Amino acid sequence: MLDAIEHLISEWDNDHSLLEADQLSQRLNILDRLDAYTPIIDSQLSRRAEALCARLEAANSELYQSIRSEIQHGVWPPAFLHALQPSDSDQLPRGNGYDHLDELVSGVLQLDEPDGEPSHTGPENVFYQPTPARHIFALIQAAAISASDVLIDLGSGLGHIPLVVSACTGAHTIGIELEPSFIASARQCAQRLNLGKVTFLEQDASSADFSTGTIFYLYTPFTGSILQSVLSSLRKEATTRPIKICTFGPCTLAIAHEPWLIPTIGLETDQIALFSSHA
Repeated sequence: MLDAIEHLISEWDNDHSLLEADQLSQRLNILDRLDAYTPIIDSQLSRRAEALCARLEAANSELYQSIRSEIQHGVWPPAFLHALQPSDSDQLPRGNGYDHLDELVSGVLQLDEPDGEPSHTGPENVFYQPTPARHIFALIQAAAISASDVLIDLGSGLGHIPLVVSACTGAHTIGIELEPSFIASARQCAQRLNLGKVTFLEQDASSADFSTGTIFYLYTPFTGSILQSVLSSLRKEATTRPIKICTFGPCTLAIAHEPWLIPTIGLETDQIALFSSHA
């Protein structure tokens, strides 16, 4: 067993291609494996493993900083654009888990995780989880978001959707969120990345102004009467102009029953779904 691990470490040590920008997924996989080996290897091999980890992590940090610099200078980052998914519903990613794209987005955004429990809780407020990154990229492609759009994320949490969408498309994005600590963290990130077309509002979605939005996103942030109130507001907006609604999670099934919406892509709860208002 130890001989096999030593052989692997030697192989990785000598594989300089692992330090290239497009090898993030492979680096993350190796880092996970090295972490698992730590308790069972001797001190000499452990030092080699630690040195290898340091090189791989430095390559990751360099990649994240490069992408941050591109965003700060108004460049749509190629590493993000490469992750965009085709809009064919049969090819949309599935599942609620996280992968290397989440590590990529996390490393670039460097959001400050608030301490303590959320201050706004209730039976109709759903526990916050960020949308998996592969679904954010699928959303951009499926909804054909462009710089002329205004995307409103209802229950935006730490702001992954507004931040990534604006960085990839140049669209105006608005995050609506009740939790003050989430809003503060998201605003700081937008400022650090020089994303001037991103706004975060500390508001209740059931009373928010939707008049500028062309695309609305919900990752099941609330249920019951709050969801119905929001849908009623969106239905009124749809009488003034065409709008799109993108969903992820259980709220997809509820929204699919709205007679004023036409499903255009996906109706599963573990992939992005897209609805368009009636003309």
